[in-house]
Amino acid sequence: MCGIYGSTIEYTKNQIQDKLERAKFRGPDKLDFKYFGDTSKPVIFGHNRLAIIDIDERSNQPFTYNKNIHIVFNGEVYNFKVLKKQLEAKGYQFNTTSDTEVICAAYLEYGEDCVSHLGGMFAFVIYDETKQKLFGARDRLGKKPFYYYLNDKQFEFASQISSIQMHHNNLTISNKAISYYLAWGAVPDPHSIFNEIKKLKAGHCFSLNLTSYDFKERKYWDINTDVKNPFKGTYKDAISELDDLISNAVSTRLFTDVPVGVFLSGGVDSSVVAALATKTTDSKVKTFSVKFNEKGFDESIYAQQVADHLQTDHHIIECNYNEGLDLIDNFTHFYDEPFADSSAIPSMLLAKHTRKKVTVALSGDGGDESFIGYERYKWMKQVNHLYSLPNSLRHAIGKIAGLAPYYKLKMIGKGLQYDDINSLYIASVTGVNMSWLKSDFDYADVPEKKYLFHDHKNLFERLTDFDIKTYLNWDINTKVDRATMAYSLEARAPLMDHSIVEFAQSLPTDFKYNGKIQKRILKDVLYQYVPEKIFDRPKAGFTMPFSEWFKHELKEYVLSELDMASLREIPNIDADAVFKMIQQHMNGSWNRYPLIWKLLVLKQWLKTNGKGYTIK
Repeated sequence: MCGIYGSTIEYTKNQIQDKLERAKFRGPDKLDFKYFGDTSKPVIFGHNRLAIIDIDERSNQPFTYNKNIHIVFNGEVYNFKVLKKQLEAKGYQFNTTSDTEVICAAYLEYGEDCVSHLGGMFAFVIYDETKQKLFGARDRLGKKPFYYYLNDKQFEFASQISSIQMHHNNLTISNKAISYYLAWGAVPDPHSIFNEIKKLKAGHCFSLNLTSYDFKERKYWDINTDVKNPFKGTYKDAISELDDLISNAVSTRLFTDVPVGVFLSGGVDSSVVAALATKTTDSKVKTFSVKFNEKGFDESIYAQQVADHLQTDHHIIECNYNEGLDLIDNFTHFYDEPFADSSAIPSMLLAKHTRKKVTVALSGDGGDESFIGYERYKWMKQVNHLYSLPNSLRHAIGKIAGLAPYYKLKMIGKGLQYDDINSLYIASVTGVNMSWLKSDFDYADVPEKKYLFHDHKNLFERLTDFDIKTYLNWDINTKVDRATMAYSLEARAPLMDHSIVEFAQSLPTDFKYNGKIQKRILKDVLYQYVPEKIFDRPKAGFTMPFSEWFKHELKEYVLSELDMASLREIPNIDADAVFKMIQQHMNGSWNRYPLIWKLLVLKQWLKTNGKGYTIK
């Protein structure tokens, strides 16, 4: 795990050093860079290393294999041992025990198709000196970030956008990206907050000819909009196979040369990971959870119950109010694009204290998307019945519901004004009432709509496919990567193993959600190891009590940061409408904390990372 950097721009050594120092938190164990190729047209590779596998300096990067293959790599290839044996049988030799060297050999053997042989989370770039080309890739589900700048014969890439940003004189802030952010809470791939910098999309690879500067990007993996190979076995068979798949995913992710633990919230997803971690290792598993003192936000008691049953070495991290404020103040240093998921703060807090005990932590991310776990799926099922009614009648019901004094009924009323259930779902994710957002384009019209707007799968399967491509990639992965890397902690997500995602997609919907039980099969795997009664409670989210803090402890801060004068300086919003919405939150008539947090983050970013740049 680390931070990668590369460039064909002739920066000075001091400038390269600056760019790597900016992302040093991603890899504090070794910072290094090298110049390759012709001195007049150099290829510069840089690396911030967090040593996880083969911690010996022989595996430091930039790494060279077979004299002419150079690589910088961020992530882990979990099947590297199996792949290494296959390559050794073909005559390849290895001088390290790292997965980095295996990627190089796989590239020599399989060419650009090597990415199809790699299982894990990764972003890497190879400089093939013989062919004078760069080849790079990002993992299937977008766990690891990859930003790049390409203009004429200048190419630059990095794990953090701020590394590219430094010593760059021709960047402009994207007005379109700001609108995307205000709607989605993050800037969706392939866009970035800067017009001139792009993200490599998940499941994509690229090649760059260093002579012609011909840049080619292609998709090497995707989820299917239809089920080509449906699961044919019984439900019991499926439980057994899923158990095996998760056990293998957990086992391979427990392999490190450094201490490893598990994030344990007490929910189904993290609990199944913790349970199978205790099953697959002989050592006592370390588990970690966050405790909040505010009523309704503390789930640590449930995590403790799971930990007690599994007999883990459990650590509860109590959220300190002042510590939370410090994290907010430093937020944009690590999340160097605007990012509005407030659960990033407790995620950072959890990572900060977990890092004191371990260097790697397993998480339960990915379970909700693959196994139909979010509460909004259940809500969409209920609302979907109303879409069988004539439009005029549905709109009339919506208008009546919108007059109700209750928040939930008002939202249902507004939602029923949409013409189809797919559009309603996008609105439920971006915001049902977005009249305060002034945008010159349709922010909801993203290419990923194709995973939602088709009739090859039922509603639930389309919703989860869409969330894998959007929410999981743009939000969850960004949140976890930046939160853990801020403290040099590697996060691994077994439930995001592509074999598990593909298996979940092959299952009949009622194996995952039978109309009563969400994440049905995942729960039944878990209940083999942990009593069902522990989970007999409503699903909880992972967030801080910002709603209450903004009305009390942080009220004066919010009102000073988002007064009318400040709001008028924020692009693409109706300041008057937003000001009224903030007042609604303060008087308790409407919960507007997501909007408030979104605006606070954007203002902070524009004042710090975005200072001095033109918006266009």
